[in-house]
Amino acid sequence: MTTVEDICRDFPEWPESWMGFDKDVPYGKGINDIFRPFIESLIAKGLTRKTIKRHCDNLWLLGGEIIREVNTNNRYKRPPMELVMEEIGPDGGAYCEHLDTEDGMKSYDATCRALYNFLK
Repeated sequence: MTTVEDICRDFPEWPESWMGFDKDVPYGKGINDIFRPFIESLIAKGLTRKTIKRHCDNLWLLGGEIIREVNTNNRYKRPPMELVMEEIGPDGGAYCEHLDTEDGMKSYDATCRALYNFLK
C-alpha cells in the first residue's frame, strides 16, 4: 500500500520547513494532521503519483501561508482547522506569495477547493 511518505518523503518535516519561530512547529503539526487524511483519500482514489505529488506541493504552499498568517498576526490560540478553513473555500485558496504564474495559481486553487470539499 502506498503511504503519504511514499509520495511526499518530506511530509513529516513540513512543520519545521514552515517554521519562523519555535512555536510554529506544534501548530504546523496540527496542520499536517489535517492534510494527512486528505492526501490518504487521494491515494485511495487511485490518482496518479504525479497528481498526488502536485497536490502535496500545493498543500506545502498552503501550510506555509497559514503559518505566516499565524505568526504575523499572533493567532496561535486559534485551532489549526479554523485557520485552514479560513484560507480555503469553494473558489480556491487565499493568496500565495510564492506563486507567480496563472497555471501555478490555478493548480493551487484546485488543491484548495478539493481540500475544502473533503473537509466539508
